[in-house]
Amino acid sequence: MPIATRSGKNIAPPATTPDPEGPRLTLAGHLEELRRRLGVSLAALVLAVGISASQVERILQWLRRPAEELMPQLAFFSPSEPLFAYVKVATLAGLILAMPVILAQLWGFVRTGLSPRERSYGLTVIGLGSLQFLAGAACAYYLLLPVSLRLLLGIGRGTLEPVISIDRYLSFVTTIVVWCGLVFELPVVLFVLAKVGLVTPEWLRQQRPYAILVLVILAAVVTPTTDPVTLLLMAVPLWLLYELSILGVRWPARGPTRTPPRRTTASRPARGPT
Repeated sequence: MPIATRSGKNIAPPATTPDPEGPRLTLAGHLEELRRRLGVSLAALVLAVGISASQVERILQWLRRPAEELMPQLAFFSPSEPLFAYVKVATLAGLILAMPVILAQLWGFVRTGLSPRERSYGLTVIGLGSLQFLAGAACAYYLLLPVSLRLLLGIGRGTLEPVISIDRYLSFVTTIVVWCGLVFELPVVLFVLAKVGLVTPEWLRQQRPYAILVLVILAAVVTPTTDPVTLLLMAVPLWLLYELSILGVRWPARGPTRTPPRRTTASRPARGPT
């Protein structure tokens, strides 16, 4: 409806631009949105655990493969131990299988409170984080586990016979795989810190000696043995990840450089006669 001014002219009211994200949710609306997304995540997890339970024998065979030549059979020492081992394997496999749906629901709930620039980084961080976790798990399964098991089970060979329960073996394998997956998130963490302006490539290069020392200590904590071979197998990839992180941080740290405009004599105001 036009607004009349003192001069008698009618002026149209300013047009309101609609919010591209839709109307703001109230507290009850946020709780309802959280309940809905938790329900979708839980349903995806239950479905994934059911699918994993039907393939639990194949998953167990895959987990036993690094120690199959050194330890042909796994034992159990209580009647309920095989059941708990099967449930643990099905739950972990189902959680990994349902992780894309869970992360998508988490991102959908969080993105409404972020700025447009932060929203553009969210999917990239989630994708890179997933790939880095899978890379760390693959490094643990194909490189670290065979060497560690060969060294540990080779102690006392010919005198001692290894009899390991299925629960202890699964705990050993899953702990190493999960820890290696988390440790390989280092480039993603540095990427996020560079985006918020907390680190720079120059600072990371200056802290390289201290970072290498921290990475060696972290590799010693993650690896199950104390031999130098296994320690190097974990410390060298971490050092390479740190160097790659410096190269990756250089891209977000750079910004468009603007050269200040040059002042010419023509742009100066002419002085009048004094």
